[in-house]
Amino acid sequence: MSLAAASAQAPASRALLARQPNEFDLARIERLLVRRRRYRYVEPVVVPIEDGYLVRAPCCSRTVDPEGGEIDIARLLWDERAREWRLYRRDHGTHSWIEDGPFARLGELMGWLNADPARVFWQ
Repeated sequence: MSLAAASAQAPASRALLARQPNEFDLARIERLLVRRRRYRYVEPVVVPIEDGYLVRAPCCSRTVDPEGGEIDIARLLWDERAREWRLYRRDHGTHSWIEDGPFARLGELMGWLNADPARVFWQ
């Protein structure tokens, strides 16, 4: 294959690799959630959504759902244009998502989510 032909195919293959969600990152997020510092006794679920992932878990503290049902914890979205991850937390009072910040790498985002220093994710 010529260099020109390879270059023409390269953007298409890069676009496929960058797409979210994918099974590789889904498994990585599930694996990294085990390292969280709070609510380690609950089993979160990672759900693929358009451009990213939704983390859900049972509400053990009963502060959000008195029945202890499954609640939204975080949204992890890939911004293709900016080439970065965006982390959102759920405001359960207003039923809206609030951006917590951009992250260059998924590992950095997961470190922040797992630490939850302001206690805004794992309630």
